[in-house]
Amino acid sequence: MNLAEIRGAVFGDVKKNWGWLLALGIVSLILGTLGFYMTFALTLASVLFFGILILGAGVLQLVHAFTCKGWKSVLWHVLIALLYIAAGIDIILDPARASVVLTLVLAGILIAVGVMRILMAFQLRPVAAGWFWPLLSGLVSILLGGMIIAEWPVSGLWVIGLFVAIELVFSGWSTVFVALAARRAAQEDAVKA
Repeated sequence: MNLAEIRGAVFGDVKKNWGWLLALGIVSLILGTLGFYMTFALTLASVLFFGILILGAGVLQLVHAFTCKGWKSVLWHVLIALLYIAAGIDIILDPARASVVLTLVLAGILIAVGVMRILMAFQLRPVAAGWFWPLLSGLVSILLGGMIIAEWPVSGLWVIGLFVAIELVFSGWSTVFVALAARRAAQEDAVKA
């Protein structure tokens, strides 16, 4: 397989439509950058969207439960659906309170993941040269979780929005670079043709 065939397999039609991918990356960068200045609003919007998704999933599960005649677990299916619906309504009615609770859960998860990465690093230490990276990653996760808890409950009003903004910025940059790589591949293939 030559280089042009490999590029074709990797990029496909993106080589022809790289401009759209570039535009998506730029829009993500702009939204992420704006998100840094509106972390509270972005937190509320994200949590509200999460509440709508949970409510929708509960309604769909409830509808599904009533279409499953003869299934022994219908009662459990209905109860789970009602819990989803209740959680979705609760989140939608008070997204600020929900964001505070979700942020505390997120901090706990970060700390638990950090501990597990550190344990994994020490397990890898005798056999892997790169054992330091899981160790460092674990320490950073614990630090982030601790920082969130140290500022909790106030951190619940901005952390989720900050994380969404960071994700948008990193996603935007990576999309821009993929688009530019696709454009470069298209240009090099056109020169060789």
